[in-house]
Amino acid sequence: MDGMKDFAAEVREFLQAYAVRRSEHADDAGFRWGRGEDRMAYFSAAAPEVEAREVQRAKDWQRTRYDAGLGWITGPAEYGGRGLTPLHDLVYDAIETEYDVPDTGAIDVVGLGMIGPTILAHARQHVKERWLPAMYRGEVIACQLFSEPGAGSDLASVETRAVRDGGHWILNGQKVWTSMAQHSAIGIALARTDPDAPKHRGITAFLVEMSAPGVQVRPLRQMTGGADFNEVFLTDVPVSDDHRLGEIDGGWTVALTTLMNERATVGSEGAGPVAGALDPDRLAAVLRATGTLDDRAVRARLGELLADVMATGFLNARTARGLRAGVPPGPELSVSKLMYGQNLTRAAHFVADVLGPAVIADTGAWGTFAWAELLLATPALRILGGTEEIMKNILGERVLGLPKEPGVDSKSPFRELRRSGGIA
Repeated sequence: MDGMKDFAAEVREFLQAYAVRRSEHADDAGFRWGRGEDRMAYFSAAAPEVEAREVQRAKDWQRTRYDAGLGWITGPAEYGGRGLTPLHDLVYDAIETEYDVPDTGAIDVVGLGMIGPTILAHARQHVKERWLPAMYRGEVIACQLFSEPGAGSDLASVETRAVRDGGHWILNGQKVWTSMAQHSAIGIALARTDPDAPKHRGITAFLVEMSAPGVQVRPLRQMTGGADFNEVFLTDVPVSDDHRLGEIDGGWTVALTTLMNERATVGSEGAGPVAGALDPDRLAAVLRATGTLDDRAVRARLGELLADVMATGFLNARTARGLRAGVPPGPELSVSKLMYGQNLTRAAHFVADVLGPAVIADTGAWGTFAWAELLLATPALRILGGTEEIMKNILGERVLGLPKEPGVDSKSPFRELRRSGGIA
């Protein structure tokens, strides 16, 4: 424990030197209706030039953390990490919340939360040495080239092709819903390398340089106003075989590494960038402002929502205690991810019901129309990181021991599934 106290003291000394403590801001003295920023949004709607500045601030702060030995606390020392435990990571995160620092979500969520651990687990030595220090220094952002127009929840149905050409592979296909592709230097792509194998067994994973010839990134405009996602077209993109991750036709194992880290990252976000949406004081303030606080039916709905929020918080705390004890996370990550999307969705719809037309017509009243962006984002919250149906299937089959979902053909060659239209 003395070592942990010393680490916490090191973290505080670092943050005191490079950041301002939140309590030193008069405006941070708790929530008060009508004061401060009232925008409630999950996705960004910033102009490209504003977004670029925010991304650069995130990269600069990550570099500052890295230079202080706090950029990759759990990573192996040979790749620039600190070699400490997940508990040290939790301690750092808890202390950093007390300070006003740049939001590093552009780097952390996909790149460091999902892609970094996958490269560490499956890449060749020289690839790890080249990319991992650069990622955790904040110099390189990474993206996930998995989903396709015909392969989202059923990821094993990817149709992007990779054909061997000597010491290289040539990739052709289309990816979609790729977060941060417009800022990324690298991305992990899944491609079909053996169409005659069953769909889970003919896939290979590659680390693609986004500046390679044939890579085209196009933004996808969301109904929230921003363009956080992209579609990526791969046209005769060359990838060296030494940037293949894992074995040929063994990409599904690589994908599972990424997906498990994705669920851990999404599920552990708490309320992520919209923490106020689940703040009891803020929700109660909405009821007071609309004169519905004495409505027993409304209060009952709020109580049910907050009970689930508390239960999710306790589940996350239990997972954190397990990590401290060296216990790897289990199915609770799928539960946490499931509840994360459901809680935010219920909160947005609850407030929309209370506000009525004020949530869709901007009257200028504080805390009303501000919820519109979150309301529009709620369909995505139940899809990203694995749909609710996928999470429920995982829990039902792997935890409760229920029979597998019928109709999934895991034995026929993928080529035959395409011909018969039986891809599911």
